[in-house]
Amino acid sequence: MSIRTDSRHLYLQVIDEITRDIGNGTYSENEKLPSEYQLSKRLGVSRATLREALRILEEDNIVTRRHGVGTFVNSKPIFSSGIEELKSVTQMIEQSGKIAGSQYLSTELVEATDEEKAKFSSQNVDTLAKIERVRTADNNPVVFCIDKVPAKLIPLHRVHEEDSIFELLEEYANKRISYAVTYIEPISYHDRIFSILNCAPDLSLLLLKQVHYTSEDEAVLYSANYFRSDVFSFHVLRKRV
Repeated sequence: MSIRTDSRHLYLQVIDEITRDIGNGTYSENEKLPSEYQLSKRLGVSRATLREALRILEEDNIVTRRHGVGTFVNSKPIFSSGIEELKSVTQMIEQSGKIAGSQYLSTELVEATDEEKAKFSSQNVDTLAKIERVRTADNNPVVFCIDKVPAKLIPLHRVHEEDSIFELLEEYANKRISYAVTYIEPISYHDRIFSILNCAPDLSLLLLKQVHYTSEDEAVLYSANYFRSDVFSFHVLRKRV
């Protein structure tokens, strides 16, 4: 079917047509799209127009183009959350209707670096409890987590009994996390983490670095969480001022 009867720019029409085909199941998640030659012929547009549409679709994380291989439909994120809403990973997974779990990689006491001491500036911190975990949804690995907590605030022997560090801090130290300062970074290939999360080499990760505070502005937890971008998406509400 030609789309030339539409008066908009051709590449926008191509984007809509491909997106519609993905939405109605013509192309399934992780499926390879027809070749550029086949798609351009089907849609009645030049390959240059098609490539521009595919470029934008890739920027929007709808497809992934693999050089010399083809274009593939990305999986839709299972979990979507407003970044302004502070939830534990456990809450995010459970609210999507899946079973949250943890695979512990290491639990140890480490000496705090000068940078880490600065993060916990409201306390005199020399030793941190460092916890490395893989968070799972229905037993599938979806997040790699590194959590660091002042050692006096958390019983290391209890860590394996509780999925949520938030809840353990509240139960043991009476420290309720109220807010967090978050920095988001895109992460490309990382040998260890990609292997742990079963990621394809061309998949990106979303790294959320967060310092968590109580309502009294006391820093009690630093976390670095690596989210699979094909499983999680985050959005933020921005208001005009």
